[in-house]
Amino acid sequence: MKLTTDTGITGWGECYGASVGAEAMTHVIRDVFARHMEGENPENIELMFRRAYSSGFTQRPDLSVMGAFSGLEIACWDILGKDRDRPVHALIGGQMNERLRAYTYLYPLAHHEMTPFWSSPEMAGEAAADCVARGYTAVKFDPAGPYTLRGGHMPSMNDIEKSVAFCAAIRTAVGDRADLLFGTHGQFTAAGAIRLGQALEPYSPLWFEEPIPPDDVEAMARVARAVRVPVATGERLTTKAEFAALLRAGAAEILQPALGRAGGIWEARKIAVLAEAHSAQIAPHLYAGPVEWAANIQLGLAIPNCLMVETIETPFHAKLIGGAIRVEEGFVAAPGGAGLGIEVDEALARAHPWTGTELHLEMQEAPCDYQGGNNLAGGAPPREEG
Repeated sequence: MKLTTDTGITGWGECYGASVGAEAMTHVIRDVFARHMEGENPENIELMFRRAYSSGFTQRPDLSVMGAFSGLEIACWDILGKDRDRPVHALIGGQMNERLRAYTYLYPLAHHEMTPFWSSPEMAGEAAADCVARGYTAVKFDPAGPYTLRGGHMPSMNDIEKSVAFCAAIRTAVGDRADLLFGTHGQFTAAGAIRLGQALEPYSPLWFEEPIPPDDVEAMARVARAVRVPVATGERLTTKAEFAALLRAGAAEILQPALGRAGGIWEARKIAVLAEAHSAQIAPHLYAGPVEWAANIQLGLAIPNCLMVETIETPFHAKLIGGAIRVEEGFVAAPGGAGLGIEVDEALARAHPWTGTELHLEMQEAPCDYQGGNNLAGGAPPREEG
């Protein structure tokens, strides 16, 4: 999204709203801006946040409203940085880190067939070795499907064995040169997550991501206590209120706020402070595009407890920001320039509008298949050509 001040400064933001379609979310964004931000000084981040957070007698986390506000808030920080000719991280504590460790999903290589890839430990090992050869020191994968709208389920033995096989193949391929990031998307019961997590322990993953649905904090804490792999979670959470509940319960060691959903850069800065006080680390989540990526990086550069940042190496995203942010040898350096450190190619963006109707990672209605097995087509698209 694009905001312009009365002095002609343009700021860019991006929201991670996934519970309603794009057309509906556009109306939410416009409503949030008109009600709480239009005509306001972009410096007044806290005031605008409190307006949006309190709207409609809520004063509690609201996924769609805070997603809309998050993108608008990121654009305000871009404006403030450009107005002062300073990067955003200089305005939220200064530069703590010169570069940030990056991680990537495992994508099919050029010679891999798409469908078999997602269920092949051998192909996953090849893809992991390729990532390590390019400098990555952490790779993420999520073979333990399915995601169902029925809530948490008990994993099938086939899913547990396949997950173990993936960890074994990837660990063999990368040795001690990279961490394994085991992704799930909240699809298990606490008991099922414990069974799966304990089976993965011999391969020492760096994290066990969102093992159960995100709304049961105590169940997440039970998993964290029972599994000797750090629990990471947060991509579906919004505002410090939800992250604070995790920390109080001891439910996660690694927090993954998506800045286009969690409340924006300033709210994520607060979440990082809460995490620091609880000896937890931050690994900003990315499933949106390059503007949210830029915001994640500006946050990571300013905080002492940034573990790593997620990246999605998509050529179209790179073109949108003119290659202003790059992963080099597994790290992201501080981008040059003011604000977020990027400029968006608006003409390119407008030439490629989203016209689909699908929502993010739509959950299947069919239950887990305990006889024929489950095939999960990964949490990220394959790398594009060109």
